[in-house]
Amino acid sequence: MDERRRPGGRSARVRAAVHQAVTELVSERGYGNFTVGEVAARAGVADTSVYRRWGTLEALLTDVVLTRLNAQAPMPDTGSLDGDLRAYAATVSREITGPHGLAVLRLVIALSGKGQQGVQARDDFLAERTRQIQSMLDRAAERGENPPDAAGVLDHILAPMYIRVFLDPSPLAPDYVDGLVDRLLR
Repeated sequence: MDERRRPGGRSARVRAAVHQAVTELVSERGYGNFTVGEVAARAGVADTSVYRRWGTLEALLTDVVLTRLNAQAPMPDTGSLDGDLRAYAATVSREITGPHGLAVLRLVIALSGKGQQGVQARDDFLAERTRQIQSMLDRAAERGENPPDAAGVLDHILAPMYIRVFLDPSPLAPDYVDGLVDRLLR
């Protein structure tokens, strides 16, 4: 039966278990240090189920990355660009320093060096982040505010947080995250 018609069905449970196994394995071992068989064993499913659904490990990893990105909290709408950017930055900060945040970022980077499918995963990740940001900036413009462009938000808020997490995966201080927003809006 189609997963879209049975969101709580077996297919959804298998997908969730496999995704959980992938993020745990990436967190523990890093990219490229496990097999589909190990993912399947950890998820409690047959490796043929993984191959049937995703085809390749790279396709599975791409699905994990995009699913995690799309599962984030809804875009904030506080009534001001300043408030929206602060709420968005705080949410992203919690996500990337959460239990599997760094694993997902590592997957994006690792996949981007693994052929066209990996490059597509990276591009999809960036496109989704940009779409999220642009929706927030469009609302600000509709309210008469003068928002920066999406690339400015990526460069001045998200990129520093991502780099900081790669160097030190501990939680980002709220003052640090607010400071990034302050510098962008100045």
